[in-house]
Formats: sequence, C-alpha cells, structure tokens
Amino acid sequence: MGQQEKVTTSLAGAVSEEIDASLAPVDAELERRYPGDPGTRQPVHTVYVPGDVFAADTVRTWGDRALAALDEHAPDAGSFAAALGLSDDLAEPVYNRVRAKLEREPVEDLRVDFEDGYGPRPDAEEDETAARAARLIAEAYRDGTAAPYMGIRMKCMEAPVRARGIRTLDIFLTGLIEAGGLPGGLLLTLPKVTYPEQVTAMVRLLEAFEKAHGLDAGRIGFEIQIETSQAILAADGTATVARMIQAAEGRAIGLHYGTFDYSACLGVSAAYQASDHPAADHAKAVMQVAAAGTGVRVCDGSTNVLPVGPAEQVHAAWRLHYGLTRRALARAYYQGWDMHPGHLPTRYAAVFAFYREGFEQAAARLARYANRAGGDVMDEPATAKALSGYLLRGLDCGALDMGEVARLTGLTRADLEGYASPRRGDLTASGS
Repeated sequence: MGQQEKVTTSLAGAVSEEIDASLAPVDAELERRYPGDPGTRQPVHTVYVPGDVFAADTVRTWGDRALAALDEHAPDAGSFAAALGLSDDLAEPVYNRVRAKLEREPVEDLRVDFEDGYGPRPDAEEDETAARAARLIAEAYRDGTAAPYMGIRMKCMEAPVRARGIRTLDIFLTGLIEAGGLPGGLLLTLPKVTYPEQVTAMVRLLEAFEKAHGLDAGRIGFEIQIETSQAILAADGTATVARMIQAAEGRAIGLHYGTFDYSACLGVSAAYQASDHPAADHAKAVMQVAAAGTGVRVCDGSTNVLPVGPAEQVHAAWRLHYGLTRRALARAYYQGWDMHPGHLPTRYAAVFAFYREGFEQAAARLARYANRAGGDVMDEPATAKALSGYLLRGLDCGALDMGEVARLTGLTRADLEGYASPRRGDLTASGS
C-alpha cells in the first residue's frame, strides 16, 4: 500500500447540521409529492364497454372475437407478420404469445362506461345498470373470470350530470360492498376534468363513502381523464394537470388522455383527430412531466378506426393501431385505450414485439451493471432503473418469461424490483 493521504476539512460540523435543518421541509416535500412509481402492475390497455352492453361473459367474448379475427384474417404467424411488418425472428414468438394471451387473459383492464359510451338514460335504468355492473364484477372476481382490473367510468363533475354521476358511483360501490367488499383490482375513472376543484370534489365524495362503510382512509383511488384544453393549461398559464394531481391528495392513480374530446376542444378537424397529432403530443408531454415521480401513471387514448370488413381493410386498421401503439410505447406511454375486440391482436402484438426485440440487449446491460462489468455502454443507476422496469413490464404482460430473464440476467424478480424502485438517495448518489 502507498502512503495514506491526509484528509482535512474546513467546515465545522454545525454547517452540515444547519443545512440539514434548513432542507428538512424540502426533504419531506419531496417524499410527499414524489414518492416514485408504486411498483405495481400497470395494464397495457383499458377496454371501455357501455354499461348496457357489459355482461358476465364480456371478457371472454372479447377474447373469442379477437381470436376469430385472427383465424379469419391472419391464421398463421406468417400472414400476421406480413400484415404488420413484423420481422421474421419475431413472427412466431409474437403470434404464438398473442394467441395464448387471448385465450388466457384477453383483457387486462375493463371499464364499464356510464359516460359517452352510455349516453343519457332514464334514472331508473341507469340505477339498475349500475347495480348490475357491481353484481357482475363482484361475481367475476369470485369465480376467477374477472380481468385483473375492473371498474366504471362515471359521468363527470360538471353541473348538468354531476348528481347523476355521484349517484351511479354510489350505487356501484355500495353494490360491491354488499357483495363482499371492494376488489383489489378496482379502478374508477373521472372524465372531462377541467378544474382541480372537480378533483377535490371526487376526493370528498370518496372520503364520505369510506367513512360510511368503515374503510381505510384513501382506500379508493381514481383516474383523471384529460379531455379539455383547460386541463393542460389554466387561464393563469399554469399546468392544470399538475394541480389536479395534488388536489387528488394521493388518490390519483392515472392520467388518461381522451383523444377525440381533447382534439375537438382545440378545433382539430375530425379527419385529423388522432393520438399522434401534434396537439395530442403536446398534451401528453405535459401530462407525462406533471406525473413524473408522483406515482401517477399516464395512459394514451384510442383510435376510432376499427378493424372490420374485408381482409384488406382489417389489415390496414391493424397496421394503424400497431403503429400507434408502438409509437406510444417508445414515448413511455405504456397503456392505451382499446375500443373493439379486433384491436386486441395488434395491442398485444405491438406490446410483445416492443419487449421481445429489446429484451436481450436490456438483459445484457442490466447483467453487466449488476455485476459491475464493463461494456460499450456505461450505465448509471437511473438507467438500471429503466432497464429493470422494462423487463418487469414485459414479464407482467406476458411478453417475457421469468426463466429467460433469469437466464440472461442472473437476477430474480425481487432483484429486478429492487433496481426498478430504488430509494431517492440510492438513485442520485452515484449517478446524475
């Protein structure tokens, strides 16, 4: 060993203590406002089904209709790959996994719709439909036929429909309680949110319900749907969506972009209303930055081009949906809306191709990082977080198997989760 260096300092210990004391409120604020991703599974899509259409077999019916579309328009891996432009090495594994997914778990998240997809109905009819939705969802969770996540989209908090929306939510939640309790996969969507005060009203409503039934405070969360320009930019120039997240008081689960309402709000012509329009990109970028670090996930909208009709027309709609989904994934929008069973094959094809084509490189980079080995890319803790998050998302949706991930990384799922959700200091101490 060489000569030991003499270590000297100039500042008294009191200086560090004073700085700690002065920044203690900031430390607490960072922990409160930016707790990081919750580390739970995020569904790759949300399926919306009108309240009067939802039935006990909806999840299975969507899967069967999606499989039938494959049988008719892409009966083998080659034809499916040709329709979408999949590479030869991805054709078989993607096609086989898509079919297996449609047989095993065709829908990851289902929302029974009482808003635009349901329309105005007599109060007695909506009452009955809400009670029926609660009964069917409770039964589905009991018998194992439920999607991993299920819930309703109520009407918004605007004056003309506010009372109706509150009553529908009350009937639905009360029905679940009476049927045995709120399921773990319960998700609720509040649409057409324009002001943070509307989010606050939803919080007060859920607080009252929790108190009425002796539930833990904060048990019920909800998604905020962004469908108006005012939800992105307020009259005073601030980003309204950031204020909405704070107004939710920790209950906000996701921000969902509403493609067509938002586009119409900005005056975009119907022919150009799409999730890749520049106006959509701007709104979703603001949503993404506002949500970053808060634990609130972001979700893309939908396409209204349905894969129906002759094969040529179906293939064109599939290519559009596949491309939009791949585009969203590359922009870290890992979830989107699906409005038709025919969208399921391309939703899963896009998701599976996204994770499988980058899987080996991501696994190798994470393995080098975990083993402190060198390579042609020097990764930091933040990159390890992204790499492990990528692998975990691939595992959750069925694009990847734990066996192949473990073989290439030498890591367990617990290891991956540790890298994906480091403490704030662990992430910043050795990287930038």
